[in-house]
Amino acid sequence: MSGDYEQVCAFLYKEARLLDDRQWDEWLTCYSPTVSYWMPAWDDDDTLVEDPQSEVSLIYYPNRDGLEDRVFRIKTERSSASTPEPRTCHFISNIEIVEKSEKSLNVRYNWQTLSHRYKTTDRFFGSTSCTIDMDGNSPLISKKTIFLKDDYIHQVIDIYHV
Repeated sequence: MSGDYEQVCAFLYKEARLLDDRQWDEWLTCYSPTVSYWMPAWDDDDTLVEDPQSEVSLIYYPNRDGLEDRVFRIKTERSSASTPEPRTCHFISNIEIVEKSEKSLNVRYNWQTLSHRYKTTDRFFGSTSCTIDMDGNSPLISKKTIFLKDDYIHQVIDIYHV
């Protein structure tokens, strides 16, 4: 278990660093082709929506194709919301392996991101639950659900903010 924990921490820190360094292609290699990447919205009753297919989501990609398309738009300046790209700094804490199977780990952690653009620094924070496939040569995220806790957003929220 200790080796798994250290490997998971190193992997999550690497993923955050790749976002901060804008190494988009390398960041995508942290994700399985079949990854579900979801940030549910909060409803009027202050509870998270439960179905990305029928309810409003802040971000939803049912597989890595959506993430690849988003990265393509960021890299080719086809995203006005990301031009110029913000400078980010990700902080991860409270990493916990909550469930372990033969080939994967379910992990939960808290995060905070500072984002600087147009002489303004914004902050975002929340928690993430993810499934990490440990069966291959390197870990791969096969499911990621991001719970944005400060959902009153003044600016755009994007993959590099979480």
